[in-house]
Amino acid sequence: MQHAYCALHSRGLAHSYEIWRANRLVGGVYGVRLKGVYFGESMFSAEPDASKAALAGLAEHSAQLGITLIDCQLPSPHLRSLGSRAMPRAQFLRYLAER
Repeated sequence: MQHAYCALHSRGLAHSYEIWRANRLVGGVYGVRLKGVYFGESMFSAEPDASKAALAGLAEHSAQLGITLIDCQLPSPHLRSLGSRAMPRAQFLRYLAER
């Protein structure tokens, strides 16, 4: 997985949004961006709420980054607390086809 993401990153496709405190990585989100869609792979936290801060930062800067949709994969109470909402599969596939 690490090798695959390094290869995607070298092609400009894999990206992370990170939270640092005192020169220490404390949380983040990483995934793949294609045609304005950010496909989130995973979030991580070494401190409480650091992953939430990373996803919130990504969402806040998404327009500047050319991101029109963040795919969080599976709905969860954690993601709903950040404002995510489920999209029916057919709608999601239509959205992707339009890109």
